[in-house]
Amino acid sequence: MLEKVAVDVAVVAGLGVGAYIFRALDVKGTVAAALLGLLVMELGGFYPFLALLTFVILGVLATRYRFHEKSLLGAAQSRGGIRSWGNVLGNGLAALIFLTFEYFSRQDVFWAASFAAIATVNGDTLASELGKVFGKNPKLITTLKPVKPGVNGAISWAGELFALLGSVVIALLAIPLTKAKVTMLLAVTIGGFIGVNLDSLIGATLEKEGITDNNSTNFLASLFGGFIGAGLFHILA
Repeated sequence: MLEKVAVDVAVVAGLGVGAYIFRALDVKGTVAAALLGLLVMELGGFYPFLALLTFVILGVLATRYRFHEKSLLGAAQSRGGIRSWGNVLGNGLAALIFLTFEYFSRQDVFWAASFAAIATVNGDTLASELGKVFGKNPKLITTLKPVKPGVNGAISWAGELFALLGSVVIALLAIPLTKAKVTMLLAVTIGGFIGVNLDSLIGATLEKEGITDNNSTNFLASLFGGFIGAGLFHILA
């Protein structure tokens, strides 16, 4: 047991240092990510940790893709794309909550919730970062009126496609954890995709009014995405 924990600590510490060196996270973000990653690994094991790691890698790549072009549009991630502890908790806390319930209940429905939460933040990051580049004529989700790329609540066909792809990637990692493989794939994918659009809706309403910020918007969207994924799994299973 202690040997496993020691290995897990070494793994997450190494990945955290790597994220700091490659300027994906600042010091506080690195510490928060290492703690979150360790808890995820201890509670959920390999596959949830791999899902979060996939999200981080894809998120960094998407953020840096044509970063200068996004900067000229005024739509680039702040601080040069370097994220901090608030981003880490906003994107990972909901999944950790669901994993805690799975750890004590051993019910597949919480696997669906956990991975749907991760699918939400992964799909949202890809939709946001790549949608700014490839999305043509973005529209506000609440009114469907044209807006500039990067505006809170902006959606585009390209962004929706990346949201779906981002959700599918995470859903595939949940399949080994259940016998209801097709059900899990559908529940996580749909839950994540809806969660991404809820993120846009919250961004266009609550965040626009200053009630939430980017981090709390991400947390709420991933929480709702997780609930939707769990609900779909329960209905379809």
